[in-house]
Amino acid sequence: MSGIGPPEPGEGTRAWDGRRPRDSRPPGRARAALTAWYARRRRIVTTLAAAVALAGGGCLYATRPHRPPAREDRAHAQVPYPAQVVDMTYLDGRPTPAGAPPRSFSFAVLLSVTSGPPVTVARVTQPYAGLSLDTEPPAPLRTKSGSARKITITMHVTECEKVPKNAGLPFLDVTLRNTRAIQVQSFILGPRYAQDLSRALQVACSNKVR
Repeated sequence: MSGIGPPEPGEGTRAWDGRRPRDSRPPGRARAALTAWYARRRRIVTTLAAAVALAGGGCLYATRPHRPPAREDRAHAQVPYPAQVVDMTYLDGRPTPAGAPPRSFSFAVLLSVTSGPPVTVARVTQPYAGLSLDTEPPAPLRTKSGSARKITITMHVTECEKVPKNAGLPFLDVTLRNTRAIQVQSFILGPRYAQDLSRALQVACSNKVR
C-alpha cells in the first residue's frame, strides 16, 4: 500500500468515534403507549365525525318542509263509521201488506242517524233459515244525519220446521254504508220484539212449530 495519511473509509462505512450511535426510537413500553394513544385518538375523531354527520342529517330533516295531510285525508279521518251513528228501535206490529204470501206478518222499526254524512241501508237480513223478509221502502234506502226513517219489515215463513218456537234474543243484521266504510251491524231489538216475533211464528205455523 502506498500513499500518505490514514486510509479513507470505504463506501457505506460510518465512523462511531469509539461510541455506539444512540437509538432515537423510544423504548418498547413507550412505543406501545404511544401506539395506543394514536389508536384512541383515531377512534375519538371517527366518533366525533359520525356524530356531526348524524346531527347534520337530523337538522336537515327537521328543517325540510313537510307536506301537510291532504284535505280529503283530513276530512275522511273525521267521518264516523256508520255503525257508530245509527240506531234501530222496534216500534210495533203492522198489518200485513196486500198481496203478501200466506204465513206472513209485518212490524215496524225506526232507524235514526245521529251525525256525520247520510247513511244508506244496503240490506236487512235475519238469522233464521225458515224465514225470508222484505222491507218497505225497499233497500237500498238513505237517511240523512239528524233524521229518522220508519221501515216496515214483512217476514214470510218458508219452512215451519226451521223456525224457533220461542225466539230468545232475535236480531236483525243491517248492512250500513257511508263515505267512510261499509259495515254489517246486528241490532237486538229487545224483549217486546222477541215476544211479538214468537207469537207471529206460532200463528203463522199453527201447531207445526217445534
